[in-house]
Amino acid sequence: MTNDLRLSQFYPTRRQFLKTAAAAVSGLALSGCGWTLAQVRPTPPSNRKSGANKKLYIYTWSSYTDEDLLKSFTKETGIEVIVAVYDSNETMLAKIQIGGGADYSIIYPSDYMVRQMRDKGLLLELDRDRLIGLDNLLPQFQNPVYDPDNSYSVPMSWGTTGLIYNSKTLKQAPEDWDYLWEQQQVLSRRITLLDDVREVMGATLRMLGYSYNSQDSAQLEQAYKKLASLKSTIASFSTDTWKEQILAGDLLVSMGYSADAVEVAKENPSLQYAIPRSGTSLWTDTMIIPASAPNRDAAYDWINFMLQPAVAAQVCDRLNFATPNQAAIKQLPPKVSENPSLFPKESVLEKCERIIPLGKFNQVYDRYWTQLTSS
Repeated sequence: MTNDLRLSQFYPTRRQFLKTAAAAVSGLALSGCGWTLAQVRPTPPSNRKSGANKKLYIYTWSSYTDEDLLKSFTKETGIEVIVAVYDSNETMLAKIQIGGGADYSIIYPSDYMVRQMRDKGLLLELDRDRLIGLDNLLPQFQNPVYDPDNSYSVPMSWGTTGLIYNSKTLKQAPEDWDYLWEQQQVLSRRITLLDDVREVMGATLRMLGYSYNSQDSAQLEQAYKKLASLKSTIASFSTDTWKEQILAGDLLVSMGYSADAVEVAKENPSLQYAIPRSGTSLWTDTMIIPASAPNRDAAYDWINFMLQPAVAAQVCDRLNFATPNQAAIKQLPPKVSENPSLFPKESVLEKCERIIPLGKFNQVYDRYWTQLTSS
């Protein structure tokens, strides 16, 4: 493996982050970072008559657009952008499957969801002749395993999952997932885990020496029992609300995503991010055009706009996630491009694993998850 971060050798992942159900409100302020989402509506109008070709409806995660970005696109293209947000890939898929695909021209699924949506016939195969800037992507993102040749998707961001901790309060910094068990007495009721079965079970499996994507029932039972022994120490299962709590000093350690770790560290430098040495998950979020998109021309305009190195660099710097655009990385200030939380070393990435869809075996994960979170 070379320094080009050859991510394509890993398998697809699930990312479920930034659960902010209240975000679908016009002019929402993003807590803790001062950015706002412009023109956000929970559901776009179904009947578009005059001027429909001058509007672009996007369905995305709550942190992936801000007012400056939308205004810049409108200034460049004359197209008004209306954004709706979702809190998980599964929420998005459910809406699209009941006809919501006709409402939006751009959606931001995670990599594993791209494959699921493709297999269900929900995606438009991209016309590569209409895309400008694909050659700016790092080589490993030009032919990802979840979508060979980027036939249906264009990568937007990527990152890892790890532990955010208060380095000022804790005498010993976490180096691996087993830290949570070894320091139970110190951490009691002051840790949170993600509200995500595949991430939590996967991290525990990885700590035990197994794959994040294990389909061995005995291994899953072992992981469940390990988590059950930690249950009394866990304050909550949270994908987003932990940020305010850890900033307030109520938490000592939270399982979270690299982008969120960088965000809270900007507010409190004592909050640091550890990627567990035994390995963790690696995720990519993408841009796709639904097969039933109402305004494909505007969709291509948006993707090309986001592929511009200057735009990608600004978004990376403002919104705290790693860009897959190598031309954009060159434009980043050193404090961003050299931040190991955003751009880990090759030796770290070699131990990362993408979460893959497991079909019917997901039911085994879900059963253990229900037992863990409801008991």
